[in-house]
Amino acid sequence: MHQTIFVATGTIRLGQFLKLAGLVDTGGEAKLRVQNGEVRVNGAVDTRRGRQLAPGDLVEMAGIVVQVAEADEKTTE
Repeated sequence: MHQTIFVATGTIRLGQFLKLAGLVDTGGEAKLRVQNGEVRVNGAVDTRRGRQLAPGDLVEMAGIVVQVAEADEKTTE
């Protein structure tokens, strides 16, 4: 499964993105999953919950791949 999540700020922290994408329910869950190596960013395990994601980055968890995209005026209306 592949989906795209639009972020208004252009960048977002990994933990926040996991919540926004609906991959986790809480920040605590995001922290545990990232620390346990369950999250990949651009194909590599990343254990930094505060890692800054940018448009084009791919985040994968539990077989779900989500791409970060920058929101523009058309996507925020």
